[in-house]
Amino acid sequence: MAYFAAVLVRTEHQWEAQEVDLDDVEDLEGIADLARASSVDEEPVVLLLEQEDTWFAVIRVDGEDDPRIYVSDAAAVARSAYGDTLLTADVLGHDPDDEEDAPNTGPAGDEAVLADFGVDPDELGELGGGGRLPADALIVIAERLGCADELETVR
Repeated sequence: MAYFAAVLVRTEHQWEAQEVDLDDVEDLEGIADLARASSVDEEPVVLLLEQEDTWFAVIRVDGEDDPRIYVSDAAAVARSAYGDTLLTADVLGHDPDDEEDAPNTGPAGDEAVLADFGVDPDELGELGGGGRLPADALIVIAERLGCADELETVR
């Protein structure tokens, strides 16, 4: 399964981006640990993930706080290799192991994950739908954060 993942690290004056490999990450806590390892002085870290132009995820880690996550299409994520990693009960609002309660098509998680950085929750929700490619949505998110050029250099 082809994917693109990048960590955006907030420094004192700007964001820095680096592509990351998630092949050895087994769960959401592993993603959070990977993000924390990139952090500078416990500044926020945002991991952007996109798989095969089907869906995207935004995972935010602030210091030792629990990661906050938003996915553009919970059903698509559930069918992917990252379903077990990303679709926790906190994201879906129900137990992902309950086969009777399958995730709905569409966004799930914390739409306000980047609100304090200028990404309006309604806009984030719109980026996940409307036929926009996930790669394009990540560019819009990076533009709002002020780091589109940094993201493009690692893409």
